[in-house]
Amino acid sequence: MSHTQSNVFLNRLTVDACVLPPCVCVRSCACVCVCVCVCVQALRQQMEALQQQFKQRESDWSVVRHQLQELIRENCELRRKLTAAPQWNFTTTLTVLSFSAQMERLLSNRCNLMTFTNRTKKDISAEQKTKTVAFVNGDVKHILEDGKVVYYYAGSQTTHTTYPSGLEILHFPNKQIERRHPGGKREILFPDQTIMYLEPDGSERTIFSDGTVVHLSPSGEKVVDFPNGQTELHTRQYKRREYPDGTVRTVYANGRQETKYASGRVHIREK
Repeated sequence: MSHTQSNVFLNRLTVDACVLPPCVCVRSCACVCVCVCVCVQALRQQMEALQQQFKQRESDWSVVRHQLQELIRENCELRRKLTAAPQWNFTTTLTVLSFSAQMERLLSNRCNLMTFTNRTKKDISAEQKTKTVAFVNGDVKHILEDGKVVYYYAGSQTTHTTYPSGLEILHFPNKQIERRHPGGKREILFPDQTIMYLEPDGSERTIFSDGTVVHLSPSGEKVVDFPNGQTELHTRQYKRREYPDGTVRTVYANGRQETKYASGRVHIREK
């Protein structure tokens, strides 16, 4: 090959190497910039949504902590009162035998102490406003002036308080506390500060100490909200997890997996 032919060949290679014209390069850069702006805007919206969720959960936890502290304080006070055996002063007594085979004593503090044949004792205050019943098995029942009834189960060491409004609060020895509302709603506070709400329609909502929230519908569907912004949905047909970056991963009952990315790309993996 001559020197002139070599130069012509090199010039052709140089021209062929330029694949895209300048206008195409400019358009490609513009498309990339638009995609980046859209992604940044989507991430900002997701961050704002996460911040709102965190604020709501922080508010819920403050309410839960306040309720837990109040219930623990009330539980300690009730246990202090109920675990102490009732004290009766027999300095001056008046014994009366009634037809119901019971013995009644009028104490020096003008309280009435009634002892039944089954060894159950009932103490009535002088004003007839409070009553205390001590059973032979160790159970103690207090009927207070405001209508509140406090029952202590000695066997299980459980305190059951019933209010005039119909609200019931149970204190268990493991520091678990359960609130039963008149409408059927229940709240359970566990020792690890997990709180569970049970609705009359069968739905449940559980808030764990790490911020995870689990929703359970009456139909059995479960939604899990994680502190990192991820959400997981459990149904009979599939399990789906949504990520903060827009990725959605679904696993079907037959083992088929489908992943959709924020860019629109879809990856399918058969069983």
